[in-house]
Amino acid sequence: MPIKTILVIEDDRFIGEMYVRSLKKAGYEVDWVVGGNDGLTAARNKPYDLILLDVMLPERRGNEIMEALRSGHEDLIPNTKIIVLTNFEQDDESRMALEHRADGYLIKAEITPKKLIDVIAHLG
Repeated sequence: MPIKTILVIEDDRFIGEMYVRSLKKAGYEVDWVVGGNDGLTAARNKPYDLILLDVMLPERRGNEIMEALRSGHEDLIPNTKIIVLTNFEQDDESRMALEHRADGYLIKAEITPKKLIDVIAHLG
């Protein structure tokens, strides 16, 4: 099923604006929130095809949001893909835990808007 709707949970204004502008230009419907609590609320209240999830967020970290959405036996968003975006170097255990629950894991410093759109196109 092709990806049409995307939720961006990113507190860096420059990066968030860049992603939103590029994704909208590529034809996606995009919502953007900057805080962890708002991100979790948005993800629960509206069905998205994809969530771009930053790890280091105010109020609630990305791994906590992931845990709340995809914990144990219950997946609150079974039809939503999640790509984790980070510049933060996690230890292997943390990274593997995130990668296990996520559909993708990207280092922000290595991802351009064009690369991001290519990754999303391959997920859909």
